[in-house]
Amino acid sequence: MAGLDKPRVILLGGPTACGKTALSVQMARQLGAEIISADSMQVYKGLTVGTAQVTPEEMGGVVHHLVNFLDPEVPYSAADFVEQADACIRDIHARGKLALVVGGTGLYLSSLLDGRRYSLTPEDDGLRQSLCARLEAEGEQALYEELCQRDPQAAEAVHPHNHKRLIRALELSISTGQTLAQRNAASLPQEKPYNSLLFCLSDPDRARLYERIDRRVDVMLSRGLLEEARRVWENRDHYPTAAQAIGYKEYFPFFAGQATLEDCTAQLKQASRRYAKRQLTWFRHMDGVVWLDACDPAVCRLAVERVRQEL
Repeated sequence: MAGLDKPRVILLGGPTACGKTALSVQMARQLGAEIISADSMQVYKGLTVGTAQVTPEEMGGVVHHLVNFLDPEVPYSAADFVEQADACIRDIHARGKLALVVGGTGLYLSSLLDGRRYSLTPEDDGLRQSLCARLEAEGEQALYEELCQRDPQAAEAVHPHNHKRLIRALELSISTGQTLAQRNAASLPQEKPYNSLLFCLSDPDRARLYERIDRRVDVMLSRGLLEEARRVWENRDHYPTAAQAIGYKEYFPFFAGQATLEDCTAQLKQASRRYAKRQLTWFRHMDGVVWLDACDPAVCRLAVERVRQEL
């Protein structure tokens, strides 16, 4: 491989409930690697059940980074992840070990792999307040149509019902004078920062994957998901990221007395299945993915052999 001085990095992605945690620990133990979590929700302290955080027992003695370290009141973004994960990778590399980055947040993995550097565009409180006032007066469709005119690509990535993202997309367009494509192009380095190998773990039987997702929701409920979701609901104004997470927001109607527990659980299972579908779509669009069958008993051996051949 070219660039032998670059840190060696293994990335393992895949849809929710496909077994990434168990496989990553097995691989790390065989390769002497340390694991970096690439999950947008597992960073939060105290939110262990709904985010499917790896437990101390599941870690199997393997060092894990970027898990359970941030207060839920603190927002967390792809820019934060890329900066912190890169620091972890370079520290692991300096100690002569492999970094194994594991998670289902495709944006995090692709941004890290590409070496994307997000420009820290200052938030314009005056502009944001103006856009919020316009949203109230003119409605979401008017602002969405303006975004379509200014930046069609950004509009494709934003649902008009998601007012927070709609306002932010317009704010960036107006304040920078650039489109999303222009900002993305400016954020990429001339060459990728790592010698990397990207795996995606999945169950090729979609129905079986969905059954795994449904079973995991039931297990989470037995482990205290509802109590954790209630805490997020009670602090929803102070937990800006967690309050939007799949696994918590589906139970808000139950806590508000607007839906039954059974209906909310069904909604969670459906939302999780849809999320898995989006995750698979994301990974299919990434270059150089090595696909792994979650049901293959030799999956760990095959992955480890591939790493030893290429890295």
